[in-house]
Amino acid sequence: MTQPAKVLAAGDVRRLYAAARRGRHGTRNFLIVSLSYRAGLRAQEVAGLQWGMVLQANGRVGTLLNVAGTIAKNGRGRHIPTHPDLRAALDAVHREQGRPRQGPVIRSQRGTHMTPRSVVNWFAALYAKLGMDGCSSHSGRRTFITSAAKMVSKAGGSLRDVQELAGHRALTTTERYIEGDRDAQRKLVRMM
Repeated sequence: MTQPAKVLAAGDVRRLYAAARRGRHGTRNFLIVSLSYRAGLRAQEVAGLQWGMVLQANGRVGTLLNVAGTIAKNGRGRHIPTHPDLRAALDAVHREQGRPRQGPVIRSQRGTHMTPRSVVNWFAALYAKLGMDGCSSHSGRRTFITSAAKMVSKAGGSLRDVQELAGHRALTTTERYIEGDRDAQRKLVRMM
């Protein structure tokens, strides 16, 4: 049985962002990390994201990512509020690409869609370069879901909200993504 993708601590996420920014495609690479860690997108969703799913009618980056059923697992499209940092990263790539209204958000070196396999391989290479064992393209998604689950009560929501952000049919699927926190468990027991 394979281990689930590792959930990253805040410091490791910062290292990942810094490494992604370096190099020829730094703006695009930073956006790839942001789509995973700030929106919880799967590799196939990162690869399939189109500008029409991101832009408002006026051609500007909107406040919602509209993940279409055509790119989502099991056809479960969803709307994800856009984190301010993710919106800034989308704006930067949109400007860099000449403000297109359609076409792929994440482009390969040839200007076409990256494939889901290319996104998976891209993450694997970046994690290997940083010596982050146990990480995969799904680490951002697991980190996003775990973080959302930890903060949902502060926002006045429930795990159902996290489930909807993740695009899961069943809450039990979402629960499998959430990594427990022993320190939080000790604090919780002491509070009772």
